[in-house]
Amino acid sequence: MSARPASAYRHDIRVTWGDCDPARIAYTGRLPWFTLDAINAWWEEHLGQGWYQLELDRNVGTPFVRLEMDFKAPVTPRHTLACHVWPSRLGTSSITFRVDGEQDSQICFSAQTVSVFIVADAFEKRQPPQDIQDLLAPFLRDAGQTGT
Repeated sequence: MSARPASAYRHDIRVTWGDCDPARIAYTGRLPWFTLDAINAWWEEHLGQGWYQLELDRNVGTPFVRLEMDFKAPVTPRHTLACHVWPSRLGTSSITFRVDGEQDSQICFSAQTVSVFIVADAFEKRQPPQDIQDLLAPFLRDAGQTGT
């Protein structure tokens, strides 16, 4: 996986006892949830709309078709979980995001997700709207993507 670009967005998550399993670390199933929460926060921060608004107000859906995670260290309630998020690739109808989860200056996990842009009410594949393509362009350049 690629290095974190300077434009990566930081989304902090407070991990609590309720996020943990009997081993006293974050339950494995919570890590994808933290990842998705961080990506939604990226959309809200940069587009002004999260997935809910995109789906209901703009009829643009982005269902996931791939989730890949590498686990590097346990996540615990001892420290804030800093999720560093950035778009890493834009295809003709898909978007790839990278999320690095970090606690106490140590990478705990790296995730890569792929979503497909759809016309939400028809559940049909589509190109990303032009304003979203324009928004993503500088972030993708910073992440090293030179084409689709």
